[in-house]
Amino acid sequence: MIAPSRPGETMAITTTQLGKRYGTTGNSKAKWALRECTLDVPEGRICGLVGANGAGKTTLLKLLVGLARPSSGSVRVLGQPSDTPAFLRDVGYLAQEVPLYRRWTAADHLSLGANLNGVWDGEAARERLQSLDIPLDQRVGTMSGGQRAQVALALALGKRPRLLLLDEPVAALDPLARREFLASLGAAVAESEGGLTVILSSHLVSDLERICDYLVVLAESRNLLSGDLDGVLASHRLLTSARRDIGSIEHQHTVLRVEHTPRQTSVWVRLEGTLHDPSWQSEEMSLEDIVLAYLARRPVQAADAPAAIGGVR
Repeated sequence: MIAPSRPGETMAITTTQLGKRYGTTGNSKAKWALRECTLDVPEGRICGLVGANGAGKTTLLKLLVGLARPSSGSVRVLGQPSDTPAFLRDVGYLAQEVPLYRRWTAADHLSLGANLNGVWDGEAARERLQSLDIPLDQRVGTMSGGQRAQVALALALGKRPRLLLLDEPVAALDPLARREFLASLGAAVAESEGGLTVILSSHLVSDLERICDYLVVLAESRNLLSGDLDGVLASHRLLTSARRDIGSIEHQHTVLRVEHTPRQTSVWVRLEGTLHDPSWQSEEMSLEDIVLAYLARRPVQAADAPAAIGGVR
């Protein structure tokens, strides 16, 4: 079992059987964008949210920020229901399309932020952009993708949020711009001294591994895995042996994937305790291999959904 949090941690986000369906009941075109999602994200963490296209990542973020209403289940953000307007003053949200006014300068956006937010640290936002050599008097439409992303991040941080939700913020950036963006994000979290929780949605597992200490994996509109990153890495193994039956492994542990060749059996597994059989060769798995093992699993039907794994569905 992967521990979902460290002892004594307060949860920034708690969802219970959370679901969002588009379309009316009985409509053949109705679709669950997120289903039976139960998870906890502790305060002060940088949580990587990963999954294939259509897995429900954007839907989950919209539910957390109150831009969509749940069809089922419940969600609490910073101790409050997401339909409570008061919590929004403590939440920063950066949508995937980076919504900025292309004809406005960075300074114009900072002025808008000051007028729209009751709590606003314009000086810190301005200093952040100046430290990155981003001209405050330049229209954002003429900036590079990396510069626009940094302006959007500065605006999101300017309201001094306790929770920052980022939906694929580096998807369209080149490797250097991605690295600079993640460095800026890491610096902001360090400066907050535990006062900022981040949910970072991304397809780029290597980026998540570089900066995150918590992980949530979504697939087929469900939460398959959530937990402390160190615990995730420690509990997953690739087991190999001469070709054989895997019944004993399936009985004791959670099998994610199996490959048989004429001479060898390979099993990607989440250990539910000690591996007692020494005839299996055990190797550590990279975070990318772990994520891919979950994403490659067969679609889960409601009737045979797996038991929770550290807040997992």
